[in-house]
Amino acid sequence: MSALTTSSDGFLLHGEPFRIISGAMHYFRIHPDQWTDRLRKARLMGLNTVETYVPWNLHQPEPGTLVLDGFLDLPRFLRLARSEGLHVLLRPGPYICAEWDGGGLPSWLTTDPDIRLRSSDPRFTDALDRYLDLLLPPIVPQLAANGGPVIAVQVENEYGAYGDDTAYLEHLAQSLRSRGIDELLFTCDQANPEHLAAGSLPGVLSTGTFGSRVEASLEQLRAHQPEGPLMCAEFWIGWFDHWGEPHHVRDADDAAADLDRLLSAGASVNIYMFHGGTNFAFTNGANHDHAYEPIVTSYDYDAALTESGDPGPKYHAFREVIARHAPVPDEPVPAPSRKLPLTTVELDRRAALLPHATILAKPVRVDADPVTAEELGLRSGYVLYRTTVPVDGDGLLHFSGGVGDRAQVFVDGAPVGVLERERHEEALPVRVPRAGASLDVLVENMGGVNYGPRIGAAKGLLGPVTFKGTALQGWDCHPLALDNLRSVPFVPAAEAPADAGPAFHHGTFEVHAPADTFLSLPGWTKGQAWVNGFHLGRYWNRGPQRTLYVPAPVLRRGTNELVLLELQATTAPRALLTDTPDLGPVKP
Repeated sequence: MSALTTSSDGFLLHGEPFRIISGAMHYFRIHPDQWTDRLRKARLMGLNTVETYVPWNLHQPEPGTLVLDGFLDLPRFLRLARSEGLHVLLRPGPYICAEWDGGGLPSWLTTDPDIRLRSSDPRFTDALDRYLDLLLPPIVPQLAANGGPVIAVQVENEYGAYGDDTAYLEHLAQSLRSRGIDELLFTCDQANPEHLAAGSLPGVLSTGTFGSRVEASLEQLRAHQPEGPLMCAEFWIGWFDHWGEPHHVRDADDAAADLDRLLSAGASVNIYMFHGGTNFAFTNGANHDHAYEPIVTSYDYDAALTESGDPGPKYHAFREVIARHAPVPDEPVPAPSRKLPLTTVELDRRAALLPHATILAKPVRVDADPVTAEELGLRSGYVLYRTTVPVDGDGLLHFSGGVGDRAQVFVDGAPVGVLERERHEEALPVRVPRAGASLDVLVENMGGVNYGPRIGAAKGLLGPVTFKGTALQGWDCHPLALDNLRSVPFVPAAEAPADAGPAFHHGTFEVHAPADTFLSLPGWTKGQAWVNGFHLGRYWNRGPQRTLYVPAPVLRRGTNELVLLELQATTAPRALLTDTPDLGPVKP
């Protein structure tokens, strides 16, 4: 029996009136050693609930598997929330959007062209049901009716913006119920009549998503659902960033005023985001409307808690608003965490990527046209494609179908140009000095589309390649997941060849007492960063983001290691660890 129920105008928890005052925080975007700290700060701001998505693609990287450890130890996260006295809204998807790689749908599913995603297509629902068979048993003990913190579970996610397959929503709701999810179910859609109608399900609570126009949005929700609680399941207080655009912020007083309007109307709320966290490694998503737009590494979101977990202006403003409507703990607001002192890291060892690609990934030989990253079994990272050009001279190197998502091209090891999906580029003028010259194409997956019909769009080289009309065939394809760099053959930089191509750079630095810090890379261009083997994510001087967050738990007392994969060049082989984040200039 559900612990959370509805009345004509509100919620009841164990039969007593209850208003949900929640904040979003995604366990998979936060270092597990910091979960307790972030949950405590949620309670101290006055929240009684936290919300999280569940990313199918990480929990089930291959069919029939389930990963529930480390960053993905969802049962532990739920237990920690309960120990802090917080309830949980669980949003298991299957689609989560969340500006997350592929919207959380696994690539082994989205790359099958015959499957109709997010529909009652049996090929989709069968895969979903097999996943739920594995995911839900560890979750059921964490339901509120069983003494756990989970008081409500979402059915799909903003489905009204995608489709209108009611049979699919019914199947998903029944799949949850039949596997022991007895708590309140809810749907979540943008607060307009079309989306609410298409995304709702009879007998399931409808909630809205919006960041402003509070009164009008609540009116739309009430017109759609004449009785029951009013709830904004995503109250947008900030926004995310794409590479190459200004950093998004929202004035704290403006966001707090709208929060006050919501609570004054008697509505429940989930603040999106209370704490954004980070798209570590290759987990960021992308949007693709008129053009492909990858999302940056930081998911700070201008949230109440900063990316490093410090209370920001919204934290204090929201705490004051919440105190007008609900009890707030009579405890001091936590101070910002200690930061590492300014530290310079000299990267004095080096290893070029192109000559050592075979060490990192055994090549897959294809005798005809190049194949996509998905056909190579690569979910994220890079693919290095290598062949020879049978003719020489000046001509157009043409990539039929384009690239997914950014390709660096080299002839006999020398860089000759870059192609980008976001610019719809498919051709490059080059000079080939001799027949039989080597051609290397390094293609970077910049993040899977997370919203709309392009989820699952292929990565790598997306069709045949020609030079001066001559088809280039017979390719060695290196799928570079970069999930283990122990085999990289570093040598002192002074002894390394002065190649102009991509290279790994290695340096060490000393830490007396681990603390949060921010990696600053002035003079570097584009690449990936690792500290002690932990993949921080992507950097790019295109901005807006100029530092990468380094969580204290990835550091250790004594000697620490920094590795960069620089795809282009640097003005000086050194990096800085600073005490202040720089997420870039703000849009005027």
